[in-house]
Amino acid sequence: MFNKLNSLYFIVAMVLFAVSCSSSKQVQSESVDVDTSFISKDIIIVPDTFVLPDMPVGMDDPDDRAKYLVMHYWDKFDFADSTLTERPDITEQAFVDYINILYYVSTDEAKESLKNTLKEAELNNKMYRYFAYLFDKYFYEPNSPFRNEEFYIPVLEQVTKSSLLSDAEMSKYTFQLEMTKVNRVGHTASDFTYTLQNGDSKKLSSLKSEYTILIFSNPDCATCAAATRMLANSEVINRALSLNSPSRTMLTILTVYPDDDIEEWERHVPELPQNWVHSYDKGMNITTQKLYDIKAIPTIYLLDKNKKVILKDTTIDTLESFFEIPS
Repeated sequence: MFNKLNSLYFIVAMVLFAVSCSSSKQVQSESVDVDTSFISKDIIIVPDTFVLPDMPVGMDDPDDRAKYLVMHYWDKFDFADSTLTERPDITEQAFVDYINILYYVSTDEAKESLKNTLKEAELNNKMYRYFAYLFDKYFYEPNSPFRNEEFYIPVLEQVTKSSLLSDAEMSKYTFQLEMTKVNRVGHTASDFTYTLQNGDSKKLSSLKSEYTILIFSNPDCATCAAATRMLANSEVINRALSLNSPSRTMLTILTVYPDDDIEEWERHVPELPQNWVHSYDKGMNITTQKLYDIKAIPTIYLLDKNKKVILKDTTIDTLESFFEIPS
């Protein structure tokens, strides 16, 4: 995985933005101290092959500069040169820096830029397939820090109309498009029946709780066990759970075992936090009916009282941020 700030041209891009600390736009990156006094404001040439676009003279507003850079980022990149697909130090690193700067513009502007990027890549079959692969790797893979299905959907809508992909690639991206549109943020989560250890079955929609943390996990998996420990030891989450009372349930944590070895699951249930609700998917309907996109486990959702998705395939850090009481 490429580091978000390990290239000169990403640092240069940040300089071009001239965004102050008070800006409302956010970028998910680490701060670094770099001497950029030697960099010219309007004429910037990146070493090796990738070159940033020249900013129009007199364009000083940070928002305008950010939008221009996003829309013209690839102007000097040779999409026709398929050998650049074999230079991840140039093309993939430039791509990583590009998706970082998408967070400096509006969602609509970012989506427009994504579509334009794919159109430019159509110059070369190999390049187009390579960019489709990069979008998959960074926007969809479960371990990518850039994972963003809302950005990935317009990409998928574009590539699934392309004639440049193989049948296998088309099948893959068509399936991804179907799954990314399931349980989107702001939409009601797919309802399903979960079964408790005592054999009782309940509907997700019938769960009365202000918030529900829904976790698809396998207690026999090391990553799931680690996530369970982190969540069980979280002061923020436990504070929210402590607000539960006989008259009001502030937070429910519901784990769902999506596989078929129920005996194995039952052996681990006593090890799980007893103030959570633990269940399994009898008949594996969630998987067979494609109700949820479980790319890897654990997969975590946060739902509101009406079971609308607040956070999809999220992290424990993001959950804690949501429940953190502002100081």
